[in-house]
Amino acid sequence: MRLLLTSSGITNKSIEKALLELLGKPFDKSNLTFVPTAANVEEGDKTWLVDDMNNFRKLNFVSFDIIDISAVSKDIWIPSFEKADILVFGGGNVHHLLTWIKRSGLVKLLPKFLENKVYVGISAGSMVTAKNFSLSTTNILYYEKNKSLKNTKGLGFVDFEIRPHLNSKWFPKVRLNYLEKLEKEAPNTFYAIDDGTAIKVIDKRVTIVSEGMWKKFN
Repeated sequence: MRLLLTSSGITNKSIEKALLELLGKPFDKSNLTFVPTAANVEEGDKTWLVDDMNNFRKLNFVSFDIIDISAVSKDIWIPSFEKADILVFGGGNVHHLLTWIKRSGLVKLLPKFLENKVYVGISAGSMVTAKNFSLSTTNILYYEKNKSLKNTKGLGFVDFEIRPHLNSKWFPKVRLNYLEKLEKEAPNTFYAIDDGTAIKVIDKRVTIVSEGMWKKFN
């Protein structure tokens, strides 16, 4: 399984190069499907979502499809996923995204898809790949209005959690000193990564790709 777990997508040449290495062929000979579902419940301006998409568009893929798995049926999104070489799961509300990955039936199909495709996560799209993650922490750090404060089972692709947007002005609590306090209450290993950092995973082998700041906890 090949994963590229990011905070804000393709933000620098190092992350772009890591994606190219995972893909194993040129971007202009590849197809991409972008899943924006996590952003559906986010309020206000979504320029950030457009920017995230545009950063991928600039790489000149053969095709760039957008599929909201909460809005269309399987017979619409399955052909797009089958055609894609890269599946990008965008940012937004992590609980909402995970709910629809499960509700749509994608949770059962995704491991098979990823036998020959690259999974790219942006923020929430990265967070859902963990075995378990703390909704109480995401509520505190990212202002998510999740009904449950209990730990939730994720997709189980990696055995660590991700705290994206380290040092971002939009999330003032995502700072090393505050995360060090949360570390004492967190049962799982987690990585704090800023918007210039990605985590590349190839069959459980983890490599940090960064032009910014990151830290591993626990």
